Amino acid sequence: MNFLAHIYLSGESDEIKIGNFIGDFVKASDMEHYNEVINQGIRMHWAIDEFTDHHPIVQESKERLRPKYGHYSGVIVDIYYDHFLARNWNDYHSDDLRLYVNNQYKMLESHISILPKKVVHMLPFMIKHDWLFNYQYFDGIERVMHGMANRSNFNSKMEQSVVELKKHHKAFEKEFQEFFPELKVFCDTFLERK
Repeated sequence: MNFLAHIYLSGESDEIKIGNFIGDFVKASDMEHYNEVINQGIRMHWAIDEFTDHHPIVQESKERLRPKYGHYSGVIVDIYYDHFLARNWNDYHSDDLRLYVNNQYKMLESHISILPKKVVHMLPFMIKHDWLFNYQYFDGIERVMHGMANRSNFNSKMEQSVVELKKHHKAFEKEFQEFFPELKVFCDTFLERK
């Protein structure tokens, strides 16, 4: 799952959302810089990634991409799944996506002093190009994939992956719709345990 899903799955706590949002940018040794609730969000991010990476439905999505994209298939599927979350947002949340996304941008900006440097650098681009809202559109996904390909040290070909999203859209969407309710239950249970 990518940024939109990680925020959405965090429930109502801004600190959980922050931790879940920054989870890819911190190591266990960095956790001493954050309070316990943000650390819970970081651990939640890692738990979501673990659950997602090993789920058989997600494996089906990744296998469709693996011949062309190799180990980048997982990263691509994460973004595809945010695409389907954004496209079907009203099935998952009562707030309009535009309102929800704007509120999350404001929340993240209000906590910029505690965000990791890489996130501080990325956030203005995310907001300027409205990544979270534009995940629902093919051109939004294409822009995100181009940016990721440019930042990759290897020829990931991720910039081409919107082709497979369009070609296999129904299959990927079906897999997302089967998988996401299971992930939501997993996350709700994670939050209840803490």
